[in-house]
Amino acid sequence: PLTSRVTVNRFWQQVFGSGLVKTSEDFGAQGALPSHPELLDWLALEFIRSGWDVKHLMKLMVTSATYRQSSAITVRGSQLDPENRLLWRGPRFRLMGEFIRDQSLATSGLLVEKVGGPSVKPYHPPGIYEQITAGNGYNIYVPGKGDELHRRSLYTYWKRSVPHPAMLLFDAPFRETCTLRRPRTNTPLQALNLLNDPTYVEAARFLAQRMMKKGGSSLDSRLTHGFRLLLSRQPKPQELAVLRSGYERASKGFKADPEAVKTFLAVGDAKADTTLDATELAAFTMVASTLFNLDEAVTKP
Repeated sequence: PLTSRVTVNRFWQQVFGSGLVKTSEDFGAQGALPSHPELLDWLALEFIRSGWDVKHLMKLMVTSATYRQSSAITVRGSQLDPENRLLWRGPRFRLMGEFIRDQSLATSGLLVEKVGGPSVKPYHPPGIYEQITAGNGYNIYVPGKGDELHRRSLYTYWKRSVPHPAMLLFDAPFRETCTLRRPRTNTPLQALNLLNDPTYVEAARFLAQRMMKKGGSSLDSRLTHGFRLLLSRQPKPQELAVLRSGYERASKGFKADPEAVKTFLAVGDAKADTTLDATELAAFTMVASTLFNLDEAVTKP
């Protein structure tokens, strides 16, 4: 049945990065053939047999041996099947912009987990909204305050002709038409956004505060704590050495420029913890920002 086949394919795309039918938006004569037609048939029937139980279907996918494979790429595999259409390795793809933002807020402890309610207006580059909407009576974008800045990305106010720029950089659609398959790009603007957007600078500061308060008394234990909060694993010795070097370099720079410390810690609506040493907090914030920019942090391994 077409309904269950289309639905199953969309969930497969969500979990594996690409559908069994690659053109998830087109199951017609112009669409791609399924890479595993018998598997698609079986999943569609299983979905119906389960009473259209989405939880059952998702559990079936993520506990499969196919999903739990290593995502490591081999030379031979990349030569024979570079797009992994034959599922010879586990899925690996960049997260959507909404997921990246929510992950950063959750790791920092800022994410507001309230469910439901009206749309909110998080940080937004000044001038962009006004240029598009000038003259229609709704031409001023006023960012929210407090919890409104840290709601899940699902609740972000979205005007069709002015999508949120940070989301747009990570390939969010304009929503002028239904989009079932987003493109995935890798551009320098994405790194610049993660380094400079007030959302991520503020989140990095709060992650730094968690590192200093809950990570123990030594530099290595604090760095390890932040690394584990974001990536859910222990850092390798060489990774820890890089983070240690980055902290020491940032600390030296901030000690030589106290004004830069004040400016850096003032980014965002939420206030920095004044009980912590400002220079030390600024240096740990730089480390946290580095963690947010790691490929592993924005990629589903």
